[in-house]
Amino acid sequence: MSIPRLKSYLSIFATVLVLGQAVTAQAVELPDFTQLVEQASPAVVNISTTQKLPDRKVSDEQMPDLEGLPPMLREFFERGMPPPRTPRGDRQREAQSLGSGFIISPDGYILTNNHVIADADEILVRLADRSELKAKLVGTDPRSDVALLKIEGKDLPVLKLGKSQDLKAGQWVVAIGSPFGFDHTVTQGIVSAIGRSLPNENYVPFIQTDVPINPGNSGGPLFNLAGEVVGINSQIYTRSGGFMGVSFAIPIDVAMDVSNQLKTGGKVSRGWLGVVIQEVSKDLAESFGLEKPAGALVAQIQDDGPAAKGGLQVGDVILAMNGQPIIMSADLPHLVGALKAGSKANLEVVREGKRKNVELTVGAIPEEGKELDALPKSSTERSSNRLGVSVAELTDEQKKTYDLKGGVVIKEVQDGPASLIGLQPGDVITHLNNQAIGSTKEFTDIAKALPKNRSVSMRVLRQGRASFITFKLAE
Repeated sequence: MSIPRLKSYLSIFATVLVLGQAVTAQAVELPDFTQLVEQASPAVVNISTTQKLPDRKVSDEQMPDLEGLPPMLREFFERGMPPPRTPRGDRQREAQSLGSGFIISPDGYILTNNHVIADADEILVRLADRSELKAKLVGTDPRSDVALLKIEGKDLPVLKLGKSQDLKAGQWVVAIGSPFGFDHTVTQGIVSAIGRSLPNENYVPFIQTDVPINPGNSGGPLFNLAGEVVGINSQIYTRSGGFMGVSFAIPIDVAMDVSNQLKTGGKVSRGWLGVVIQEVSKDLAESFGLEKPAGALVAQIQDDGPAAKGGLQVGDVILAMNGQPIIMSADLPHLVGALKAGSKANLEVVREGKRKNVELTVGAIPEEGKELDALPKSSTERSSNRLGVSVAELTDEQKKTYDLKGGVVIKEVQDGPASLIGLQPGDVITHLNNQAIGSTKEFTDIAKALPKNRSVSMRVLRQGRASFITFKLAE
């Protein structure tokens, strides 16, 4: 073998050896969760609940008459019939559920999900040593899906609490819980994203992970590699009913704030602006003169709410609050909800293409939000326009009832742009091309002057809910 060829073989061998060492080094660097699990498991508990349900009654009319049947046939039918009712009164059935939780104080306070213990008549906590204790419900907060329980005890094992705000996408996390009733099951994964918003969950910036979560994991802790709790496992996204690689946890910072308020006051207070907001799409950004889609567009303002009193206006695009940028509209409820009633909020908004600051005082979120009802149809004069709709004036009574200063109600939708964007009879148009509408004449005049081949915004009120939509008029 020639020397050059030998040198070539040696070089290839050396390269393979180096690659092998690199792969081995990477394998050694994978996290070992043994110590974390050993230290944390004693403070993770199984939670079972019982709910009493009324017995299904079977009337005498539903019972078949078995008299006169041969003994064998009568015995066959009797085996499939419910037992006769006893004179003690109605029996009760019981519904049971399983979940997880974890101890946060030596005297027995436990965090879990609200949906784990909702409507329970009895809550039973099973500790790591297999002992079972009845738990008292201290308080719940359905909006954040957090519940606080209390068991009798002292010197109980507790978990270390971390800071969920320090989490970053890509970090390792570990879950411990009781999926399908298998206590202290350990699963691992990474953080996929932080600050996620879910439909109908406006006040929780969820931690998204790929940690396998299944029924029974709800309420259990999510750990970082330091063995600190950074979240409460709460939900999964699924189309099949099983785990599909997407799970969500409530940040421990949010959960502890809720827990402390439940412990001291029995309820949770959140900040509230009194606005309905929507996402800023690319077309809406163009129509409002924004450089890029960002912020929260104010579509509706609650009468006499904090936003109305502070001077916020419909059509404002909120870009930041107290110095924190609003990238997605869902970022705003998280920030506002974290404030206490009476706090000051400085909002950076875009109004009529110009940036300005609006300072207002945050209010307390009401127990139940006020909703506007559907507007009744008006019989006033019609007005035609190039959008393909016939509109009518709002009566003074309608304006007063629904707190509207102006607008027109759609009476008929013809073929044209209005039909293509989904407008319906009964919809109320209050703004067109960033201009408030006070009458059918104003609406027609503005519609005549609309630009072509450019995104135009329209504010529509339907069944009490307002939103901005966009459209383009062709040449």
